[in-house]
Amino acid sequence: MKVVTGVFFIFITVVLYIGFKKIYERVRMPIFVPVVTTTLLLILLLLVTNTSYETYMTGGKWINELLGSAVVALAYPLYKYRKKIYHYRLPLFAGVFTGILVGFISGFVFVKVAGLNLSYSATFLPKSVTSPIAMDIAALTGGIPSLAAAFVVISGIMGAVFGPLVLKIFHIHHYLGIGVGYGSAAHGIGTAKALEYGVEEAAFSSISMTLSAVVYALILPMAIHYLL
Repeated sequence: MKVVTGVFFIFITVVLYIGFKKIYERVRMPIFVPVVTTTLLLILLLLVTNTSYETYMTGGKWINELLGSAVVALAYPLYKYRKKIYHYRLPLFAGVFTGILVGFISGFVFVKVAGLNLSYSATFLPKSVTSPIAMDIAALTGGIPSLAAAFVVISGIMGAVFGPLVLKIFHIHHYLGIGVGYGSAAHGIGTAKALEYGVEEAAFSSISMTLSAVVYALILPMAIHYLL
């Protein structure tokens, strides 16, 4: 029965996402980003039906298993746009480095000010990395992988919702700036948002997300070990 319930909820997840995506394509308001609306409705549905997260994940784990493959597939834009990457190598790496630095500093400042223990700190800090890597980092450093994935989704949603406003305020129109901003700050969800602007924006977003993920995976576990 638990397995049937899990499969049912994963089916509902896919249907809801497709439905809200079609709505978003017509409305185009940041608050209606499919990830936001689907997530909120799923939470409400789980609460109303008194269904546990563990039960939901009996089916949801299969989508989770696909995340790793999706991240690996993002290496394709690195190859396809290699000439533009080389041409914009300095601003690209400067932007990604800045994004990583801001993510590191803001994360460590927050956990220190909030007085979080090691477990919750290790869970929160990978917030700026794509979900599968964030979960692995959390597992390696004593955090809670499932909660780390939730923080990643929250940060991605915030980036997708407030990103257009930030870009407008700072008059950022070039595809490199848009892509690096979304990829560094909002990872996979940001990349999906960047695709709304164009293929080049999405490509540089996925490149930025991939580079950020590699750096975070190498440095963050050591930083958590020595700084917390």
